[in-house]
Amino acid sequence: MYDPTEATKPSRHAERVSYDEASVHEILDEALVCHVGFVADDRPQVLPMLFVRVGSTVFLHGSTGARMARMAARRGGLEVVVEVSIVDALVLARSAFNHSANYRAVVAHGTATLVQDAGDKEEFLTALMEKVAPGRAGDARRPTQAELCQTAVMALPLIEVSAKIRTGPPSDEPGDLSLEHWAGLVPIREVRGTPEPAPDLAPGITLPAYLQPMTEVRGGA
Repeated sequence: MYDPTEATKPSRHAERVSYDEASVHEILDEALVCHVGFVADDRPQVLPMLFVRVGSTVFLHGSTGARMARMAARRGGLEVVVEVSIVDALVLARSAFNHSANYRAVVAHGTATLVQDAGDKEEFLTALMEKVAPGRAGDARRPTQAELCQTAVMALPLIEVSAKIRTGPPSDEPGDLSLEHWAGLVPIREVRGTPEPAPDLAPGITLPAYLQPMTEVRGGA
């Protein structure tokens, strides 16, 4: 279990919040993109980033030339908030007010620091490739030293973190249950489609077994 803090205690719908480690990790492992918030030049910034969880740490993938990495390098770390969300269904109620969504979300606060060791950096980049497409890390050229120098990996320990989850049908008011409006759930699922070869792919290279078929479903009510 993660310990609640002032930053992770909700102001609304406390019943939806979870500090359960397994629930937090499951959501982080399923989501492909996170949004990272930080302050630069006295203005809030939000960036979408690929990421991977290894143990109790989230590793963010970026560029050493990007503002976020440069600020972290200068300061020895950067205060950030990381958010991921997965929408499992649209919740259509009888009243406009009670429309909602079924979702699973994680928010983590903390100080992200740059991973400096080249070996560690390559290890976490390999973990990211395996998250995106299991089996891919062994089927691609390893990064060169120059490429590793251009790639930023930032580590955020999961300390101040919580999940928020909504499930179930619409929550209509008792007086609205007799209204003649359809109510229920519209499931939303992320499905991986059929891989499309690059136009300059050399003749004779067939689709790897680990991509056949690429029909994994993510999410769902």
